[in-house]
Amino acid sequence: MIVDTHVHIWNLQRSNYDWLKGAPELLNKNYSLNELEVQRSKASIDAGLLVQAENSLEDTALMLEAANEHEWIKGVVGWLPLMEPSKTERLFQTHVSQEKYFKGVRHLIHDEPDDEWLLQDTVIDSLKLLASYQIPYDIVGVKPAHIRVALKLAEVIPNLKMVFDHLNQPPVQAGKQFGEWGELMNIASQHPNFYAKISGLGTTAGKQLFTVEHIKPYIDFVINKFGTARCFCGGDWPVSLLGVDYVSTWIVYKQVIDELLPDEKQQQKVFSENAISFYNLV
Repeated sequence: MIVDTHVHIWNLQRSNYDWLKGAPELLNKNYSLNELEVQRSKASIDAGLLVQAENSLEDTALMLEAANEHEWIKGVVGWLPLMEPSKTERLFQTHVSQEKYFKGVRHLIHDEPDDEWLLQDTVIDSLKLLASYQIPYDIVGVKPAHIRVALKLAEVIPNLKMVFDHLNQPPVQAGKQFGEWGELMNIASQHPNFYAKISGLGTTAGKQLFTVEHIKPYIDFVINKFGTARCFCGGDWPVSLLGVDYVSTWIVYKQVIDELLPDEKQQQKVFSENAISFYNLV
C-alpha cells in the first residue's frame, strides 16, 4: 500500500492563490483530482492526502469537498487563522471537530517576509491548541532559517507533531552533502515529534538532477537520522509537474526506497504506515 501524503488541488474561481500569479503557466490554471486519476492508477497509489495551497478557509473547504467526493482521499491538511487563537479555537469547536477528513494544518510560511512568523505569540497559542487536539502541523520551509524556527517551536510546544514538507529543500542542486541543511536536520531528528516528508524533490533538484543517483543520498540521510518510523512520502502533484510527470515521480521514489530499504516491512512503514499514524488516517 502507498499513501501519497502531498496532493494539491486549486480552483482560481474559488480563491485568490496569489503565489500562482507569478508561477509558470503550467501551474496557473485550475487543477482537480479528476485530472490525476489515470496517472494515480498507473503509479499504483492507493490513498492520498490533500494539502493546502492557500492561506484561506475557502481553499480548505474546496479540499474537504473533494475528500468527500473521492474515496481514495483519506484526509486534508487545511488552513486555520493561526494569528487569531480565539477564532481558531472557535473553528475547532464548530467545524474542525465535525470534519472527519480534517487531519492537519499548514500555513505558507515560506511566503511570509518574516522567517520567524511561527514564533509570534498568537501563532504559538494556536499551535498549542493544535497540540491539545492532537492535530499535526506541516512545515513548508525552504531555507535553513525555517528549520531553526521549527527547533525553537519544538522547545515551546514539545508535544506538537510536525513534519518537514519536501525535506525542507535539501541542497541537491548545490551538490552539498549535507552542509547547514544536514546539520540542522540532524538536530531536528533528535526530537521525537519531528517527521520528514520525502516529497517535492523534483522541483528542489530540478528536472536534470531528479534522478535516483542524485536524490538517493538525501533520502538516505533522513531515513538514517529520523528512522524508518518517522519518514513518509508525497508526490506534490501538480507542482511536481515542473520537474517530471506524476508516474515518473513515483518511479524514482519507489526505486530509491527499494534500494535503501530491502526489508518490505520497513518499506511499508515509509510508504503507508507512518503516514496513517501521523495523520490519524482511517
